[in-house]
Amino acid sequence: MAFASEARATSCMPRRELSGRPPRDGNSRLPYRASVGKGGRRTGYGIYVYPNSFFRYEGEWRGGKKHGRGKLLFKDGSYYEGDFVDGEITGEGCRHWTLTGNTYTGQFVLGEPQGHGIMKYQAGGHYEGELFRGLREGHGCLVDADGQVYWGSFHDNKRHGQGRMVFRNGDEYEGNWVQDQRQGHGMLRLADGSTYEGQWHSGVFSGQGSMAHCSGVIYRGMWINGHPMAQATRIAILGPEVMDIVQGSSLTLTIQLQQDNGEVATSEDGRELEISAGVRYVQLPAYSEVSFFRVDDGLRQTPIQTPFGFQCISYPLSSPESEGPEPRAALESASAHSPLPEGDPSGLPARKHEPSCPGSRRRAERGCVQFSDVRLGPPPPGYHAILFQEGLHEVGSRPRGQDHRGTTPIAQGPPGGSRLDGAAKAEPAAEAFPGEYVIMIRDVTTPPFLGHTLSMAFKHLRVLARGAGQQPHVPSEDPEALSWRGAQDSRHW
Repeated sequence: MAFASEARATSCMPRRELSGRPPRDGNSRLPYRASVGKGGRRTGYGIYVYPNSFFRYEGEWRGGKKHGRGKLLFKDGSYYEGDFVDGEITGEGCRHWTLTGNTYTGQFVLGEPQGHGIMKYQAGGHYEGELFRGLREGHGCLVDADGQVYWGSFHDNKRHGQGRMVFRNGDEYEGNWVQDQRQGHGMLRLADGSTYEGQWHSGVFSGQGSMAHCSGVIYRGMWINGHPMAQATRIAILGPEVMDIVQGSSLTLTIQLQQDNGEVATSEDGRELEISAGVRYVQLPAYSEVSFFRVDDGLRQTPIQTPFGFQCISYPLSSPESEGPEPRAALESASAHSPLPEGDPSGLPARKHEPSCPGSRRRAERGCVQFSDVRLGPPPPGYHAILFQEGLHEVGSRPRGQDHRGTTPIAQGPPGGSRLDGAAKAEPAAEAFPGEYVIMIRDVTTPPFLGHTLSMAFKHLRVLARGAGQQPHVPSEDPEALSWRGAQDSRHW
């Protein structure tokens, strides 16, 4: 190191000096100005300029060597000021490097920062702790230029061993380090309240670990390169492809959070799911406004595309204790089902506001959720039913190969009275009409677990009329099967 060579520069001095006379260089300058002891050795306080003119020492001498307090200056502006022992920089002192701008104050051994000291960095930050041969070694505290703080063990100038670090964004890690990387066992406390405790490798979650996310989701299991290996990737609603229920009855739905391989994500708890419903939306070619329900202008909404080949509009759910979607019992209000925003994984537009009833949401336990006693409520205000006469013509549900061309559907009103002159005006109803509906399960975990929201799941639901013993009928979108007259329809709108 430079300190050792600097101290040995005295070897350039003449070996023999006259007693009481300071040595002279070839230019007759005085390289040393001070008292000279017995044998011509420098003693006491003096100034010495080395023959190569790179070093200059001003301080105490003993026996011809720098000894005591002194200051060694370098031609580039660097310097050391502090203790010298027998010509070596040893003891307490301060060293400044002009090239880097760093300054160290503390203990030195043979010209090297060694022991306890404080290193201030020109780029910002500082280190206080133990050093060996100029490198961080042992226990210390490092503050970097961004204000991030590390307390713990160092080896070979790097964070190594047990340590704790507070990051600029407020995250805090405490655990094992290997060569400046978080590795081994450790705990991370995130600024948002999330925590992870488990194994690390190369600075990321890797191995067995547990995360308690700020959204309420808890994952316990294996991690690979920072990602949970058995994380849920989709929502599945168990049951037949099409679920049939009798008008006015309730149903129980079992939901699974599944991995890519179809297995239940049992390592995951707390994901929040929301249930909602929709009714099939049908546009008849002869009159684009005709559907199962005519919706008042103020409640118009963008239809939701389902995976069943048709669209739906939102429809309320209610609990068995209630005759309708009252605040205490309703699972969804109609207005809460406005389409989802762009960017949602389901591709649907966003809801205008949250549902008013807590019963619409459940948190998963070991990857499963159950919604019990779910039933469709009566049509909400602003929804006007358009029903179709059964028996005369099964519109939209005819057997394959059977041709019903040339026939005309006959519309009727709700049970208790029918009209044969077109679409009927729906009287207030206490329950859902027979027809095709959709149950939707949406991941509403907030904020999304690890930044990812699961896509919406759908289940096709058919409501059968009481005692009808047959499937509800759906208007066909075949223009030849439906010959509506715009003037005729306008009488009922």
